[in-house]
Amino acid sequence: MGSSSGQGSGYDLSFKIVLVGDASVGKSSLLVSFISSSVENPPPTIGMDLKIKLLTVGGKRLKLTIWDTAGMEIHRTITESYYRDAQGIVLVYDVTRRETFTSLSQFWAKEVEQYSTNKDCVKMLVGNKVDRESQRAVSREEGMSLAKELGSLFLESSAKTRENVDKCFEDLALKIMEIPPILLDPPKANENIVKPNEAPSPPPKGGCCG
Repeated sequence: MGSSSGQGSGYDLSFKIVLVGDASVGKSSLLVSFISSSVENPPPTIGMDLKIKLLTVGGKRLKLTIWDTAGMEIHRTITESYYRDAQGIVLVYDVTRRETFTSLSQFWAKEVEQYSTNKDCVKMLVGNKVDRESQRAVSREEGMSLAKELGSLFLESSAKTRENVDKCFEDLALKIMEIPPILLDPPKANENIVKPNEAPSPPPKGGCCG
């Protein structure tokens, strides 16, 4: 299936990535920086912003469809459809505003858990705006600790300098590719296994399996 973005004629895998976090933590800036390799500071957007990026990671041609809340987080009106079938979720906070970090653990992480339909969805915790080191209010160690608690990857970034911007999405994509689709719903071990030329074992007497 071809791509209509004009950046290429095809891809091997397509992933849906969503960005969540409080307003003004730099979600849109991260996205614009990643898509265009620029360091522009985009104005706040009202409504849903969706961008597509074609790139090669781990020898595979990927199409990333990235959803940005773009203003809806102010009213926390994000719906279940936003998270549906997402393979990756990027949780963003501002390292200079502690309340945005607290909000991730107390609200956004719980919402992701509630609405994400993909039980193997890969999460990436991103502490943005590390170019403002003198104003830091959340330590790197605290970020790493929350990431461990959430079972997510972790990076600190700067959309302004582009530090770790590409790495954020590339590492996320690599992790998603580690999950073999065939293992998403594995059979229970030793359940009704029948060897060649063997009859199935009879059920135990006096009861049945639930």
